[in-house]
Amino acid sequence: MPQLRTDRFHLRPFAPADVVAFSQAVRESSATVGRWMNWAHAGYSEREARAWFRACRTARAEGSAYEFGIFSVADGLLVGGAGLNQFNRPNGFCNLGYWVRASQQRRGAALAAVQALAPYAFSELQLIRVEIVVAVGNTPSFRLALKAGATYEGCARNRLRLHGRLIAAYVFSLVPGDLATPGARG
Repeated sequence: MPQLRTDRFHLRPFAPADVVAFSQAVRESSATVGRWMNWAHAGYSEREARAWFRACRTARAEGSAYEFGIFSVADGLLVGGAGLNQFNRPNGFCNLGYWVRASQQRRGAALAAVQALAPYAFSELQLIRVEIVVAVGNTPSFRLALKAGATYEGCARNRLRLHGRLIAAYVFSLVPGDLATPGARG
């Protein structure tokens, strides 16, 4: 199983032992993460976490998604999650998504996840493009995509379905050459 490390964070596939910490992190974050992700709600249960972990294992085995927990190197705390999914194999690209629990936001975890997952997508999965799709209004994720060196490509209408509504989303991309010179472009 792939494991990715940065100076402060360790990304690895979720394990059964992470169920309690994962469900607690989601519940803690329902007001922040839940605003932008349909699945993150205040009543998120351990049963839902176990089902998600099973889905992650199946998707990894099929090569249809690579989801990782983000853990603090210092204390092993589950900080959030990130993954590569929604693969378009004929055209060589995928989506990169991330979330960080409320108490750990703005501490570099999502940026570290992007900086670890994009090279993994290019080198290990042989992709040529990674997209980050950010709901209009999600200013922290918009800024993070720019900070990670992703190129802003535009705003796509009706790009996401969020809490039963169609909404526009900003589309960013990373391609292999972007990794050598991170920084805001657009």
